[in-house]
Amino acid sequence: MRIHTYTAAETGLLVNSYLLETDRGVVAIDTNLLNSDIAALKARLAALKKPLLAIFVTHAHPDHFNGVLELVREREVPVYATVGVDRAIRDIADAKRAQWAPVYGSEWPSETVYPSIVLSDRQVVEVDGLSITAREMGHGESHADSYFTVQEGGAATIAFTGDLAFNGTHPYVADGHTTAWLEALDVLGHELAGVQHILPGHGSPTNGNLFDEQRRYLLYYREVVARLAAGASTLTDEAHGALQRAMQQFLPDAPLTWMIGLGANAVAAELARERIVQV
Repeated sequence: MRIHTYTAAETGLLVNSYLLETDRGVVAIDTNLLNSDIAALKARLAALKKPLLAIFVTHAHPDHFNGVLELVREREVPVYATVGVDRAIRDIADAKRAQWAPVYGSEWPSETVYPSIVLSDRQVVEVDGLSITAREMGHGESHADSYFTVQEGGAATIAFTGDLAFNGTHPYVADGHTTAWLEALDVLGHELAGVQHILPGHGSPTNGNLFDEQRRYLLYYREVVARLAAGASTLTDEAHGALQRAMQQFLPDAPLTWMIGLGANAVAAELARERIVQV
């Protein structure tokens, strides 16, 4: 197996799409956000001169499922996702298009192609010598996250972890599941402890230390939001600015800084709910 990576520009959220080239074809993992990047991914696929055998979608965010439409156009290709990811994509796709198509215009795909094969937790799919195992993680960075491990013969396991951890960029926290995300990171740290090849949805390939780094970021983000919100479910404009400065100091020179403020109120509301439950 040979892995080819297409990474979008920052306008496309620096999202990674992976093409796994086998002897007889190609397996895609995640499919990019904007039509221009999707076209570039499709051209990369065409350059391999092998048929697309399958697509796997790690989670329910458009920067990972928007490109399915173009990749399967005029061909029959199985599209795999876990039960939770499939359900969440169907729940949010139209709302995301209504929200973002006016912003991105013709760059946003006109329709969504949904997964055609739904996988249970830990189900294994065999594709041209690759054993691909689905792992359902539930709420995390999105409303439904999963990761896939890939093995080929006796070769080392490779993990495609979607957005369960960002490598070197500010993450998206606007779905407001940081508590569940932290719990998922604990599970990942245990389950993938021996895996040295982690390919994330954003950022460069790395090892399992990525999960510790993501945990530290989320804990600090929650701490700063809790202090600035003081129990409220939203932040003032002044507090938003303070959060922006704090997180840029925590992760200096990292891209996607607009993500910091985007999720502030969602996390403030999450922490406020938790505080009520604890009381």
